[in-house]
Amino acid sequence: MHPHFHYAYESFSPFLDEADARRMVGICADFGSYGMYSEEGLNDGIGEGLPQRFDAAFNFVASGGRLGRSREDLHTLATRTNYFRETYAYGEEIHAPGIETFYRNQALIEAARAIFDRAIVEPAIVFANILVPGQELAIHTDVPEFRGLNRKKHPQWLLVVMHHSGLFDDWRIPIATAVSWYHDARGGAFAFYPGGAKAPVRVHEVAFNTAVILDTDSVFHGVDRVDQSERAMPVFEPGMRLYANDRRWTVKQGDQTISEYAWEEMRFSVSWKAYCFADEGERKAWREGSQDLSLDHVLDTLCDDLRARGRIDTTRPANRELAKILVDEYVGFPASVPDHR
Repeated sequence: MHPHFHYAYESFSPFLDEADARRMVGICADFGSYGMYSEEGLNDGIGEGLPQRFDAAFNFVASGGRLGRSREDLHTLATRTNYFRETYAYGEEIHAPGIETFYRNQALIEAARAIFDRAIVEPAIVFANILVPGQELAIHTDVPEFRGLNRKKHPQWLLVVMHHSGLFDDWRIPIATAVSWYHDARGGAFAFYPGGAKAPVRVHEVAFNTAVILDTDSVFHGVDRVDQSERAMPVFEPGMRLYANDRRWTVKQGDQTISEYAWEEMRFSVSWKAYCFADEGERKAWREGSQDLSLDHVLDTLCDDLRARGRIDTTRPANRELAKILVDEYVGFPASVPDHR
């Protein structure tokens, strides 16, 4: 276990008042449509040509997923993991009317304070994920944030490496994440490793009005495959959208219908994230950009550590090779557990 990671978590069942929980389903439908969570482009410079989260993607392909049963062609694997997502709230911007009370949920704020032992909890984002039958989410840790480096400006896999290395804790902004569910899904369990990557997995079956809050930047987690017993997996491509239409949902490419689903077939979750600060001085340093890291300092520090570990010599490897070495050295994924069904 990493001594600098936060492994505590809290579960809620029930989470919200029942009327509020059912209202979340209405917010989901009223939002109208959901885009695909495609890769956010390739990296330039360090790790050029590699997907943003090649760490999780390469492990998913090599291991077959948590249950070791996803050994398929890359197009199928891409479809399985390219689910639908939209943002309901971000900073002061509300994109889904009615989400305001959830955004400022006091139970989540208090749980975040306890997990991180930090006095100031500032909600940052609420987003919804929808998985259709046959989709799953590879085991991974979320993208952390550091003063001076974040996912908007720098490769996501590099931020993950930075956190797992333990070399940049003084610059990290801890982020609490809560995941909540509002219907009973078939499959699609939330699997996470609160004891560390080498400890047993904990599986939270998706159930109406339940939630889990934890440090997803530190705790490996993923989503098991949503039940796909009734049909084959269609081919999903970037640019497709999922549209709400009463109790039927339709995936379309422009005007062309690709597939249709009943609400009960899909897996809907809402995630809440909040920054956690020890005091106002820490929050002020984050807001003002003081004491920030630079990319050059990060790469120099990591390469110095790799040399001390005997992984590289005095010559820095080419960017793409260095990216793979960094992920291999610092990000230790949980082993898959073969599924013999």
